[in-house]
Amino acid sequence: MSTSSSVLTGTGLFKSWVASVLVVIPPRVLGVSAARPSSRRDQWLATLRLIGATPDRIAAVVAVLATALSLSGCTPDPPSPKAAVNDPATRVDLRSFYTQKPHWKPCGEEECATLKVPMDYADPGDGRTFTLPLIRVTAADPERRIGSLVFDPGGPGESGVAFLQDGGVVAFSDRLQDRFDIVGFDPRGVAGSVPALECGADEEETSEGDVEPEPLYPATAEQRRVALADAESTLAACEEHSGAILPHVGTADAARDMDVLRAALGEDRLSYLGWSYGTALGTAYGELFAHRVRAMVLDGAVDPSLDWSEAARSQAEGFHAAVDDYAENCAEVAGDLCPADSPDGIRELLKRLYEETAKEPLPVDDSEGDLDTYLLHTAVTMSMYWPEDQWEALSRGLSDAADGDGTKLAGIASEEAGEEDSSDNSDAALIAVNCVDIPHPKSPQEYWKALDQALRTDGDFGAESVVAALDCKGWPQRGPGPHRVKADGLPPVLVVGTTGDPATPYHEAQSLAHQLPQGMLLTFDGLGHTAYGRGGSCVDDAVDGYLIDLEPVKPGTTC
Repeated sequence: MSTSSSVLTGTGLFKSWVASVLVVIPPRVLGVSAARPSSRRDQWLATLRLIGATPDRIAAVVAVLATALSLSGCTPDPPSPKAAVNDPATRVDLRSFYTQKPHWKPCGEEECATLKVPMDYADPGDGRTFTLPLIRVTAADPERRIGSLVFDPGGPGESGVAFLQDGGVVAFSDRLQDRFDIVGFDPRGVAGSVPALECGADEEETSEGDVEPEPLYPATAEQRRVALADAESTLAACEEHSGAILPHVGTADAARDMDVLRAALGEDRLSYLGWSYGTALGTAYGELFAHRVRAMVLDGAVDPSLDWSEAARSQAEGFHAAVDDYAENCAEVAGDLCPADSPDGIRELLKRLYEETAKEPLPVDDSEGDLDTYLLHTAVTMSMYWPEDQWEALSRGLSDAADGDGTKLAGIASEEAGEEDSSDNSDAALIAVNCVDIPHPKSPQEYWKALDQALRTDGDFGAESVVAALDCKGWPQRGPGPHRVKADGLPPVLVVGTTGDPATPYHEAQSLAHQLPQGMLLTFDGLGHTAYGRGGSCVDDAVDGYLIDLEPVKPGTTC
């Protein structure tokens, strides 16, 4: 989706999800700026690998590590008899999938292959499948290679293949690149997956000049009628284009695919790193395949125990707090570029701009569209992910807006759409996976009740988060629903939480670490979304030490 009239007017099939994306990942600071979380090519994530060593090395290494790691408390327990009996890898009807060997071929500086998985794991022999693209960067130090490190860059809806093709390997430390093959994939229904989700987004949009300014949230009866109609049209479009696969794109099935990938890579146990939504995928894998986990890092955690309204409120609170953090810390990060000379001055400016754009949008150069409250909110919200890369641009935009010019802020909001790319179906995947995973009420009154409550507690951020969830009304839902983690036999898992994370608030990391049987919590006392690669050597060293040597992180560790 390009910078177009649909962006500048706040319209489009997935407009309500723009500011509530869960899973975008920060860039490693290597002199390359990722100015926006929506620039998916600049978003980098980290991945863990499956242990793949030669038989001779396994025999030598395991003898040493079994003793050393048992002392550290991080040795994975052997599979239980029950786990072995229920292991999908032993199912006759899944044998053809689990015995695949990827045919790796050069694709630029990486290697690429494909993996075939059943569309329906309950009936894998019905002939319907997904073909998933794979990509890897082989270990830089083959003699000391541990195995494969599988990663998920978040989303839901982000492409692991595009991530590495666009230079995302820099997201991983040199230590990890030396010791692991870095392996990415496109989850079922996403990007290069065949088939891929399609919802017909923006195909029937109204021309730019005919579109009325979009309210941030529906306040009147008519606005709520329109919001409901939009939600119903979203579902209808997705069912029309992808109805056959909608029930099969949930996170649990993606986790099952990851176990097929583990086996295809020749790994007995999975090493994994997931950011943001990638933590939900990792948690699901841990629940389904506890005995197949070697090491797992979950950075920017999603709490599976929250229902739809609790999750919406949690994220609303996170972004609300992040904007206040911007006001308090702008001078330290953006210096003289700050749009006011005090935290209270910034808060007052934001309040004034929200009120003014609700009445009369600000003009935008070279466009017939204007900056309304929706686009203002999008620009502010999407600038909270990585302060070090985004607050200067936001500050310039707010300063111009204070003088009546909405061009820079509209530019920030439009960057959420990214470049035109026929393989990028991240908007469709984002809404489809979230809606299939999480049960939502069918009665509109439940949403209006939650909206009014959220508006009282977290203002515009609270109201918008509930409106985003409205699109899930009426969807087929196959996920387990809100629940506490059940993963008997799961080895120690490292959860990383950032105290000022706007998208996946810190309390969710605390909760997930507590729910995991042997959860370890590493705290990054800082701002922005996720920590590995941007939280300094303290965070990176702890994560690397755990992934490489299974070194445990002590309780209370804070960076």
